[in-house]
Amino acid sequence: MTKSASIATIGADAKESITERLSRIEDLYFPRKVQSSDASASPSHRKTLLFDLLSSDAAVFLERYGSKLSLDELNQFDVLRDDYEINWHLNHLRSVIDPTEEEIRSKSTKIKNRRLAYMDKMIMAGNYFSEDAMREREPYLHHEYVGRFQDPSGRSMARPGERWSETLIRRSEEAILVEKIRGEQQRLGVAESDWIGNEREIQEEEEEEEEEEEDDDDKSESETEEVGVAKETVEVKPDGNGELATVEEMEDRMEQFMYVMQQKFLSGEDHQHLDYTKIDEDETLDDHWMKEANLDAEEKYFDDI
Repeated sequence: MTKSASIATIGADAKESITERLSRIEDLYFPRKVQSSDASASPSHRKTLLFDLLSSDAAVFLERYGSKLSLDELNQFDVLRDDYEINWHLNHLRSVIDPTEEEIRSKSTKIKNRRLAYMDKMIMAGNYFSEDAMREREPYLHHEYVGRFQDPSGRSMARPGERWSETLIRRSEEAILVEKIRGEQQRLGVAESDWIGNEREIQEEEEEEEEEEEDDDDKSESETEEVGVAKETVEVKPDGNGELATVEEMEDRMEQFMYVMQQKFLSGEDHQHLDYTKIDEDETLDDHWMKEANLDAEEKYFDDI
């Protein structure tokens, strides 16, 4: 069946209704040559252009405007399903508008794989998942996993090769992050003694108490020496408030924090920082998984030999 013969089977009323509705859509796409002639300026001109295209080439019409059609409007094209190209467009558009359970599962898997591929690229680039970048996005989460075990004074110190103006800007940004962390701690009902920034005051108080205790110990030792009695010393471990973690513990905590941040990205929680639509619809990311699948197949082949 030829296109000219099949197109004639679309009802005139259906073509009239479809093109009339589409002509009223603002910013509807038209080829550049049409836009330059200003022929698409009024709804009547747009309707004429749409009607002519639908009458002459339904496949191109579906390619350009199929995503704007309703399911009922798509059904009007079923009489043209014998045309391979039109049939392909109809199946694709229906899978978007009214997907089956299998199509939903397939799309979900595809999106997951594309996000994984995109995440791998960002990890390799080293920016989005750097500690500073993750802390900026989730300051409180970073504090709970990592920050409260780090020395806070290091974030305020000037860095090698850094200008003084850059140091001041970074300190200002640091103050904003600290305020966000304190605000979240207050909201969650964290004890005031555990608020970020308060540990310095507690440390100063503890140091003053230690100095007083040392003075008392010195007096006690001198008195003990006079009576000839030996004094046994006992080592007291800190209670964990502001205590620095070991290198191994910090590596483990950083891995946990990184894992949580990666899961947040994969689940779509980073929508304030990224455009998930571009990622989820990027077909080039599928190449990543095709390469992975080929590598897995090769490894399995050689393992079986």
